[in-house]
Amino acid sequence: MSELVTGEAVVLGLRPARLPSRALAVCMDLVIVWVLYLALTLALLVSVDSLDTAALAAVQVGLFVVVLVGLPIAVETLTGGRSVGKMAAGLRVVRDDGGPIRFRHALVRGAVGVVEMQLLFGVVACTASLVSERGRRLGDVFAGTLVVRERSPGLRQTAVPPPPRWCAAEFAELDLSHVPDALWLAIRQFLLRAEQLDPAVRHSMAERLADDVIARTGAPVPQGVPAVRYLAGVAAERREREARRSFGSPGMPHSSSPEPQPSPQPQPSPSTATPPSPGSGRESSASDGGENGPSAPRTGFVPPS
Repeated sequence: MSELVTGEAVVLGLRPARLPSRALAVCMDLVIVWVLYLALTLALLVSVDSLDTAALAAVQVGLFVVVLVGLPIAVETLTGGRSVGKMAAGLRVVRDDGGPIRFRHALVRGAVGVVEMQLLFGVVACTASLVSERGRRLGDVFAGTLVVRERSPGLRQTAVPPPPRWCAAEFAELDLSHVPDALWLAIRQFLLRAEQLDPAVRHSMAERLADDVIARTGAPVPQGVPAVRYLAGVAAERREREARRSFGSPGMPHSSSPEPQPSPQPQPSPSTATPPSPGSGRESSASDGGENGPSAPRTGFVPPS
């Protein structure tokens, strides 16, 4: 189990889901998607009877990919790591550092899960889950995820208040690239249980975690901000950066400086107009017929001098 042990020997950690609960959730999800797949296939066969064998096979393959592969991936992405079976069993898929999963995590889990759970009838998934220390199957190993128990009896989670708003600029300038996932996981576990700890233990653990973050970012804690609220602000800043990388930041300008506008070209005044060249004057008089006579058609004949 991913653990963080306090000074009072209290274990704060994510509780990985074991094989029985995961198998129950997977069976419920497979029953739902297969019933939906068979219902759509029968409806297609009844409504469309003019398709030949090749077209029917192509449609069935498309339904298989959309319903049995794409639908679980979409559900896990939109619900933050939960499916119908996981909701019933009280489970959730999270990253190795305890954060919520994104589309790429769900995509890898879903693609590998089709092979190890449906094509191979779950043999590889059960074997990998039994061998793994945290009960992970191959899809979790490749995606960097973990299935945890979301509901625990008698557990009440409280949130730590964020730091003051005047610290937002300092948190935005932090370099969080050198903070390892294990430290982020410890910070998440501590923040979830901080209000349940003894004040002295909470303060000492917050100071220790804050020192670890400072050692990797090189920036001290803002003046007057407690260590607990500093950790909450750092964790919130990391979540915002992940959200910007995943979904973009609508409404944010791309650059702080306005785009340069082309300077208007000065129009020449009649007094400063460029005089026509001698050749251009002759061409205009020949083509326009001068000021006194009508224009004559050009025949290419040159009269003798």
